[in-house]
Amino acid sequence: MSVEENAGKRFQGLPRNPGLRRFIEGKRQTANLLPTISRGFAFAGWHERGYLPHRDESGLTQFVTFHLADAYPAELRAEWSSLLAGEKDPDRRRWLEGCLDRGRGSCWLGDDRVARIVEQALRFHHGQRYELLAWVIMPNHVHALVRTGDVPLGRIIGNWKRFTSREASRILMDRGQGGIWAPDYWDTYMRDSQHEQRVLRYIENNPAKARLVLDPRQWAWSSARYRGEDGQLRLPNL
Repeated sequence: MSVEENAGKRFQGLPRNPGLRRFIEGKRQTANLLPTISRGFAFAGWHERGYLPHRDESGLTQFVTFHLADAYPAELRAEWSSLLAGEKDPDRRRWLEGCLDRGRGSCWLGDDRVARIVEQALRFHHGQRYELLAWVIMPNHVHALVRTGDVPLGRIIGNWKRFTSREASRILMDRGQGGIWAPDYWDTYMRDSQHEQRVLRYIENNPAKARLVLDPRQWAWSSARYRGEDGQLRLPNL
């Protein structure tokens, strides 16, 4: 059995969070916060979607990953969620990252026409509904670092996915008619500025780490090419 197959057998299985709902209830009680409502949208606050705790509040900075429908094995969803939450096992981390970076599936985002649609969607409401701090569009997945405003994260991502799926399907024709994205998404909120900077570097270095380019700034569909030497992001008008 190969190293990859061994890793797959080790890391498959149900999420290891039997007390997740109790944890969420405790967080809600200690936070002593009512669900916030802005512009008629209700934020979920502390919640869970079956894998890990999530926190949805205005003003949080969130690391978001969503991928194409055929990009990632469904049986490993819990393991990837653990990675995004800060999994410390370096072997598991490298193996799980590689599952996406190897370019599994159709890789429709490798088509510049589709990648352009996705990037324009990410940037469209920047500075209005949210602040887009970093992003990268890989051949089969998207990473983004987003600071929410008065629109909940789930609604932001839902709008991205609906619009881009519809527009991409027109380019892909019958290949994309069923919708290009896998259900749901993965998110984790930034605990502090150091956490945010680590994630930002991870996002922008992803193409180089996957050996698609030597310099992250060479990747056409990333915030890295707009980041100055001072670390500031300078975006041209759409």
